[in-house]
Amino acid sequence: MSNLDDLFRQETSGHSSTNPFEQPFDKEAWAQKKQELRQWAYETIDAATTAIAQSGDEFQRYLDVQSRFDRYSVSNALLILTQRPEATRIAEFDSWKEQGVFIRRKETGFYILEPGEEYRREDGSTGISYNLKKMFDIAQTTANPKPEQPAYPDDRMRIKALMDRAPVPIVIGDSLPPEMHALYQPDTRNIVIRRGMDAGDIFRALAQELAHAELDRGDGRYSRSHFTFHAYCASYMLCKQFGVDTSSFRFHRVPEKLKDMEPQQIRAELTVMKDAAHDMARRMNRMLAQQRQQQRPEPAR
Repeated sequence: MSNLDDLFRQETSGHSSTNPFEQPFDKEAWAQKKQELRQWAYETIDAATTAIAQSGDEFQRYLDVQSRFDRYSVSNALLILTQRPEATRIAEFDSWKEQGVFIRRKETGFYILEPGEEYRREDGSTGISYNLKKMFDIAQTTANPKPEQPAYPDDRMRIKALMDRAPVPIVIGDSLPPEMHALYQPDTRNIVIRRGMDAGDIFRALAQELAHAELDRGDGRYSRSHFTFHAYCASYMLCKQFGVDTSSFRFHRVPEKLKDMEPQQIRAELTVMKDAAHDMARRMNRMLAQQRQQQRPEPAR
């Protein structure tokens, strides 16, 4: 990929050469190189999709990446997983520069996809072309190398944020089976949660059942059994994002869950999980931001 990297550096430098002996810019060659890079990205995404579908450990590593980059598409999370799995905060060269941060020498960037221009397909539908964007993780920059410890909310506030603006009512009950901590009921459109659990169990169980509520379109045809795995994975990602213990989660049955699926089908299922987790996280972050704003001391006059 070094030639492609060199080509990208040449294009983004913003300086045109005045050397008369240099060859003029070859637009066709540049377009071909861009297509080669796109093809590499698509093949990499398919290979990564196949890999995580065959291993519970690899699948869990993907979920870890997606939980850190919940606003990124599944395809981009897979590209990050393949190239820079430990990344925590990423940006383009120029974005880092605008923040007064620079890329360390000899660091190699990695690529994600970004939407480009729309185009008309042969069947008349509209498609979007994608281009590759080179990114750098904060660990590759001159920023403070000390890892930042996330400031997670306390147990009570975390659960309060999870329940804030929930799509269905949440009630406490004593009639659940012993092995069940919480239950979303599509027929009554509510969640029953067991009384007397510790904070971690409450968050894990409630996140999973809220994911079911997020996924239910309310048309009376919702199948819990079909979306059980989706809700489980959404709960895991939410726990990772908000600092809740995930040691009880198991993904050894992933190959069975995703067998006989094409990579594109698998990514469609992953998108369902990711979107459910993202919607819940967005509500939580909004509530927590409001709480921080209220607790901020008034400036002295």
